[in-house]
Amino acid sequence: MPDLLIELFSEEIPARMQSRAADDLRKLVTDGLVEAGLTYAGAAAFSTPRRLALSIEGLTAESKAVREERKGPKVGAPDKAIEGFLRGAGVAREDLEVRDDKKGQVYFAVIEKPGRMAADIIAEVLEKAIRSFPWPKSMRWGNGPLKWVRPLHSILCILSDEAGAEVVPLDVDGITSGNTTRGHRFLAPAAFSVTNFDDYEAKLKRANVVLRSDERAEAIWHDATHQAFALGLEVVEDRGLLAEVAGLVEWPVVLLGQIDDDFLGLPPEVLQTSMKEHQKFFSVRNPKTGRIERFVTVANMETADNGATILAGNQKVLSARLADAKFFWENDLRTVEREGMKAWTDQLSNVTFHAKLGSQAERIERIAALAREIAPHVGAKPDLAEEAARIAKADLASEMVYEFPELQGIMGRYYAQAAGHDDGVPEACEEHYSPLGPSDDVPSAPVSVAVALADKIDTLTGFWAIEETPTGSKDPFALRRSALGVIRLILQNKLSIHLESLSAAPLSAHLDRRFEDEVREALSSDEHYPQVLRSLMTDEEKGEIADIERQLESSAEQVIQATTQYYEIMERAMGRYLLSFFHDRLKVFLKDKGIRHDIIDACIAMPGNDDLTLLVKRAEALAETLATDDGENLIQGFKRANNILTQAEEKDGVEYSYGADIKFAEDAAEKALFAALDAADAKIAPAMEVEDFSTAMTAMAALRGPIDAFFTDVQVNADSEILRRNRLNLLSRIRNICLSVADLNKIEG
Repeated sequence: MPDLLIELFSEEIPARMQSRAADDLRKLVTDGLVEAGLTYAGAAAFSTPRRLALSIEGLTAESKAVREERKGPKVGAPDKAIEGFLRGAGVAREDLEVRDDKKGQVYFAVIEKPGRMAADIIAEVLEKAIRSFPWPKSMRWGNGPLKWVRPLHSILCILSDEAGAEVVPLDVDGITSGNTTRGHRFLAPAAFSVTNFDDYEAKLKRANVVLRSDERAEAIWHDATHQAFALGLEVVEDRGLLAEVAGLVEWPVVLLGQIDDDFLGLPPEVLQTSMKEHQKFFSVRNPKTGRIERFVTVANMETADNGATILAGNQKVLSARLADAKFFWENDLRTVEREGMKAWTDQLSNVTFHAKLGSQAERIERIAALAREIAPHVGAKPDLAEEAARIAKADLASEMVYEFPELQGIMGRYYAQAAGHDDGVPEACEEHYSPLGPSDDVPSAPVSVAVALADKIDTLTGFWAIEETPTGSKDPFALRRSALGVIRLILQNKLSIHLESLSAAPLSAHLDRRFEDEVREALSSDEHYPQVLRSLMTDEEKGEIADIERQLESSAEQVIQATTQYYEIMERAMGRYLLSFFHDRLKVFLKDKGIRHDIIDACIAMPGNDDLTLLVKRAEALAETLATDDGENLIQGFKRANNILTQAEEKDGVEYSYGADIKFAEDAAEKALFAALDAADAKIAPAMEVEDFSTAMTAMAALRGPIDAFFTDVQVNADSEILRRNRLNLLSRIRNICLSVADLNKIEG
């Protein structure tokens, strides 16, 4: 079985596109080959700045012949129906066969497709892949219609086996396939031929091209860390930058450069960001001082002077970049020393956060008030939390953050320290954005936690109030990320906070602003207010809104009187909606930790479900219980008891919840269940009082044996009505005890 080697050689491909492009080439070609009837043993794709390569092993030499029978319309059907069938099957009318069917005679087409040689199929598939390649951006060159990310120079396409290699004939807009490629643009530009993948990779390396991107990245990191280590320094790890730089070079040559002494006093984050964003340099840190003292650049050339000229040029450009950063830093410090951070917070009055949510300065006022309210719940001093919230976003108006937006928060910490703030306030300026993602560190300092929660809750309540909520895959304001941030802040700091009550005040403030504007607009245009209400109401509140509407006339006085009622209804509905959003994000978060969604639903159905720490504690205990045999079998016993009880209550039209009496118990298993329920009650009730869910769940699981024995030995629907009612009331005790721990109705299976 032959192997296939493909290379598409072009001008430089942007580093950010290479990995995806290699995957796309592999998928387009392999899918096309399989669809055409060829199979293969394995496929691997590779990329360098100037080439995409694909190696397919164990490809079948030809596709199998295919015979297909396709049923068509009835004999005597309209000509148009028959002609459509002929076109779809690709046969002539005289080729059709008439066969008997259950409902009469019908036409059948027998389609025979002979096997095809692999080379013919490969040529078709590869040409289609090249012409339809999904580059994010592409270009045309010359006079042809072909598009590629950069001008395409050559196509290497060969099939090889023990007998040798053959070129797969292919012509794409004048670019014909062959068995030759080129090495490094400057170090080995001459063309050379290859016979298979191993030969191809080995000759590329001799021509100063490392084909595999992971090998280039490993070589860069190895050389950089060893050169830094020799000087007692360390390279700041940046996997994203490493992958990008590996996509910029075919023959990586690591060079260690010096930063001018004038710039060593800049904050390390400034140096690191400037070098990364502008020059794609790695930062080299002194582990003793934490300062960035040197840099690593990766050249694509070996030179006679061992890179001295390249380094000199890079250092000259870097000095110019860092001079700008130093200017911004010193200007910002002078502003802070002269006016404190108030100069920047005042400027934020002119910066719009969102058209419907006001300016950044208005947002800061809301966050400050909320941070003060949250502070006692997280162990922070209210005055410090408010102080931090008022300056946390001041650096947005600084020159440094204007130049490097990714430094927001980080620069806020430096400027807050320079302005004389302490006691956790500078740290809160940096940390209040966190966590930004599922793997980001979560703040633990009380002031930072208070401001971070206030920031995210204000964002969520604000966009909820203006109904800019996530839909499907669209989340333009990253509200899912904000909700996950709130969840992680609460859980990892083990906070006992009631989200519904905490978000009520900011949600109310946002809704007041929104409705005030909308009511004013409605009155100024002489609209009938009930019509405005109808356009804003939610399905859940339609009944209450309808009652208000019936009381209204078109006068402004009555409109104003009804507005307060309307606010209250909307606040309740929005609050429930926001809490359900938190619960949805919590399900995703806990699913990654191995807790099933039905277990979470069973706990969400219980009181206090807006205390996420309590909710997760309950869910973890329930999950642990259900992982045992007793817990799993208890669910079946509970559901059996609940089903029998529910059917009896529906049939009898009464509720069996008045307490069973042991004096009517006749069977030993029945008496044993009474005793077990009493024992469980004695343990579960006090455990639930102190939120000891593990003890409560264990006590509940211990009911498994007595419940199983009861259903085995006792007939619930006894002939005696007194016994029947007593046993149904006993089932009610089972249901009530189990439901006091979690809503087991929601557990699946």
